[in-house]
Amino acid sequence: MKKQKFAPFLTLSLGASLLLAACGGADTADTDSGSQPSDVTSSEEVATGDDFSVVMVTDIGGVDDKSFNQSAWEGLKEWGSENNKEEGLEGFNYIQSNDDSEFVTNINTGINNNFDVVFGIGYKLQSAMQDAATNNPDSHFAIIDDVIEGENTVSVLFADNEAAFLAGVAAAHTTKTNKIGFVGGAEGAVIDRFEAGFVEGVMSVNPDIDLKVEYVGSFGDASKAKTIANGMYSSGIDIIYQAAGDSGNGVFSEARDVVTSDSEKEIWVIGVDRDQTEEGKVELKDGSIRELTLTSTLKGVGTAAHDIANLAMKGEFPAGEVLRLSLKDGGVSLTDGLLEAEALKAVREAEEQIINGDIVVSETPEKE
Repeated sequence: MKKQKFAPFLTLSLGASLLLAACGGADTADTDSGSQPSDVTSSEEVATGDDFSVVMVTDIGGVDDKSFNQSAWEGLKEWGSENNKEEGLEGFNYIQSNDDSEFVTNINTGINNNFDVVFGIGYKLQSAMQDAATNNPDSHFAIIDDVIEGENTVSVLFADNEAAFLAGVAAAHTTKTNKIGFVGGAEGAVIDRFEAGFVEGVMSVNPDIDLKVEYVGSFGDASKAKTIANGMYSSGIDIIYQAAGDSGNGVFSEARDVVTSDSEKEIWVIGVDRDQTEEGKVELKDGSIRELTLTSTLKGVGTAAHDIANLAMKGEFPAGEVLRLSLKDGGVSLTDGLLEAEALKAVREAEEQIINGDIVVSETPEKE
C-alpha cells in the first residue's frame, strides 16, 4: 500500500502570495497528560526572551480523534522535535475543547500564557478566534478551515471537495451493491465541500448508484455515527465515506462489528483527513486480520501547522494571508489504500483532470 506524504507546500504557496501582496508522524507520548487548560494558566511560568512557543486549541474530539485534531497535533509535535522544543509552556502545547462553549476560554488561556502563535483547529472556532485577534493585536493567530481577518492572522483553507471527488470515484469503482453512504459530522461549509465532492465523484462514474447522505450533528458523537452506519450497512450499503471527526470512529466501530459477526460481509470505510488504515483493522474469529479501510482522503493540516510555526519563529509570519491548498499544490490527496487497479487508474485520471482544470468540483451540495 502506498502512503502519500505531504511536502512543505506552504513555503511555495506563501512565496507566491507574499509576492502578490508586495506588488499592490507523531510520537507515542501521552498527550492527555499535562496539556489541559488547567495546566497552562500560570502567567509566572510563561517563556520569555528568545523562546518561541505555539499552542493549538482543538475542536471537539481532542488530539487523539484519529482525524482532524490529531493531524494538527502531529504537525506541531514534528515542529517541536525538529526545533528541540518540549511540550509545555516554553515549546508547544494543546488545549482541548470538550464543548463549543470552551473555545473563548481556551483561546484566552493561550493568549494569557504568551504563546507566540495560537492555532484554532476547525471552522467552529472562527468567531472566537476573530474576536481574540481583534482584541489582541500583539498576538498572532492561525485558523484552519475558515477565515479570520487582521494583520496578526493567517487562515488556511483546503480543497476538501477535490479529494472527496477522488474518494467518490474510488467508491463507485469498488461497490458491488451499487449502494454507497456518506456520513458527515456537523453541517457547515467545510463538510459541504466533502459531501459535494464525494457525491459528484460517485455520480461521474455511475449516476444510477444509490447514494445516501446522513449527518451526525456533531464531531464528537461516535455512538450516533455507529447507529447511522448500522442502518446503512443493514440496508445493503457496502461503502461509507465518513467526514465526521471523532464521530467517524463510530463508523469504523460498526464496520468492525459487522465483519466480526459475519466475515463474509464485504464492506468498506473511507477514511478522512489522515491515513486511517489502522482504524479499519479487525481480528476475525479465526485469528486473521481483515482491513476495512478502502482508502483515505488526506489533508495537510499537520503540515500547515508545522510550516506556519516555522515561518513565525523566523519572523516571517504570513500576516493577513488566506492560503488555499488544493490537489495541485499537494494540500489534499487520496491514498492508494486497497484500491484495485481499475479503481486506482480512474482515480489518478480524475486527479489529473482536476489539476488541469478539466473537472471543476463543486463546493456545495446540489439541493433537491
